[in-house]
Amino acid sequence: MGKSRSHPAVVLVGRPNVGKSTLFNRIAGSRRAIVTPIAGTTRDILRQFVDWAGRTFELVDTGGLFGASSDPLQDYVSGHGLKALEQADLIVLLVDGRDGLVPADADVAERARRTGVPLVVAVNKVDHQGMTSRTGEFYELGIDPVVSITAEHGLGIGELLDDIVSRLPDSAMSPRPGVEGVESEIGIAIVGRPNVGKSSLVNLLVRDERVLVSEIAGTTRDAVDTVITWHEDRLRLVDTAGIRRPGKVAGSGQMEAVSVTVARRAMERADVAVVVVDGSETVAHQDAAIAGEAERLGCGVVIAANKWDLVKSPDQEVAKRFDQELRRVLKFADFAPIVHISALTGHRSHNLLKAVVSVARARASKIATPEFNRFLERVTKQHPPASPGKKEVKIHYGTQVAINPPRFLIFTNTAKSFHFSYDRFLKNRLRETFNFVGTPIRLQVRARRERRARTANREG
Repeated sequence: MGKSRSHPAVVLVGRPNVGKSTLFNRIAGSRRAIVTPIAGTTRDILRQFVDWAGRTFELVDTGGLFGASSDPLQDYVSGHGLKALEQADLIVLLVDGRDGLVPADADVAERARRTGVPLVVAVNKVDHQGMTSRTGEFYELGIDPVVSITAEHGLGIGELLDDIVSRLPDSAMSPRPGVEGVESEIGIAIVGRPNVGKSSLVNLLVRDERVLVSEIAGTTRDAVDTVITWHEDRLRLVDTAGIRRPGKVAGSGQMEAVSVTVARRAMERADVAVVVVDGSETVAHQDAAIAGEAERLGCGVVIAANKWDLVKSPDQEVAKRFDQELRRVLKFADFAPIVHISALTGHRSHNLLKAVVSVARARASKIATPEFNRFLERVTKQHPPASPGKKEVKIHYGTQVAINPPRFLIFTNTAKSFHFSYDRFLKNRLRETFNFVGTPIRLQVRARRERRARTANREG
């Protein structure tokens, strides 16, 4: 089947609503998949590395592969699911112990058996002793072993994992790349309004259809991680559901509200947020809201103006006017680099990755304290500090206290904050001097009296 991965793939299959996403979340240890009582909620192929008993494998949730559905993307979803199934090293067939064995389970088992890879049956929702007797009927599928679990409460998961790893090839003994040095991996959240081309961008960057792409708003519901290598860097791409304004979410149902939460969680664990905007349309204030959320969470920010292939006469003057309008709407994100791209043609995709890596490195930069104080002395001579009060402000010294994003602590004689214009001035000078491109900068100010004044007070 052409498997060339460094770690085996364990694929979850089953008819709708047997609990595949709940089991995926339980084993993966995070709420990666959206769980709702709506059949076919999971469209994308979710993947997560799992370590158990000294072995590593990639857990794969196939989404709505089996079962009837009114979803207009069902054929596309099934195609992705079948591709994942054919690349499996082991298949876990999940069934519902409350429903018992139904014809649809036999259909799924037959399709899985055709792959020729080992199979395990997991009977879900066996949450009390009286139900264990019902698991016996699933042996009629002709698959061994049959394991009873309750994914929601974690019952039987250890036994299931033992059975899984005992049937994996020896390559599962290898530790997965990057575990010992996760700091070297750059987390990238791909965010933006619906239909700006986020999924198409992910597919372009990984050069494989790992995420569904369609013209239907809201296609992507889950956050899906994909790791790629670009030059010397490992990049983890997260394709997120389109973020809508809070008012829109409230009226569009439970699923979309959860998707917004997933997108924000992606930015919380990302180093850089690529805010995708539609370069062929007028910049929207919602674009600013999304970029603002990324900045508030401390992400580095890169603006990807997508669909540049649709722009009529995309010369330098057109690009300049678009960027000016973008800067006007995204006032606070004027530090973010803008890259004009086309996810359809691949135009300037390498420039985008180059910008992302530069922003990630800037976000992790550390300035030595003597160098930072020389900077403060130089800029304050040119432009003395200001604060909301009337008293003259003197800066004693400062130091960088954190990275990711850079955070600086500045001690003054009296001020506990700077005027917003001076705060902005200092941040701009820091970016110019130390190349803090695309990263938020945090300034914290503390009042600290001069030593002579404190000594005089003690003597008095």
